[in-house]
Amino acid sequence: LTPLAPHDVAARLAQGSAVLIDVREPDEYAQEHVAGSLSAPLSTFDQAHLGTGSETVIFTCRSGARTGANCDRLAARVEGAAYVLQGGLGAWKTAGLPVTSGHPRTP
Repeated sequence: LTPLAPHDVAARLAQGSAVLIDVREPDEYAQEHVAGSLSAPLSTFDQAHLGTGSETVIFTCRSGARTGANCDRLAARVEGAAYVLQGGLGAWKTAGLPVTSGHPRTP
């Protein structure tokens, strides 16, 4: 997985050229997540739909540890290059980018 800085991810999301897949579990996602991200927990990841295929797929978790530990599994589900939000949700918040809370939006 190729790392992308939070502001790079935000720009791609704003352009509509990317989909952000949050691999944390539903309770974590419900507490807070990047607005517009899709919930695809690692526990059910193999059944998740990851977008239309025309968008760049970017994965995220809380800190980057889960995406790093599962990078081969995640990348195997994407045609072409796959990306990761460098530093996860923590880095997103540190960069001052918006988060939201609520129920999981599944792909």
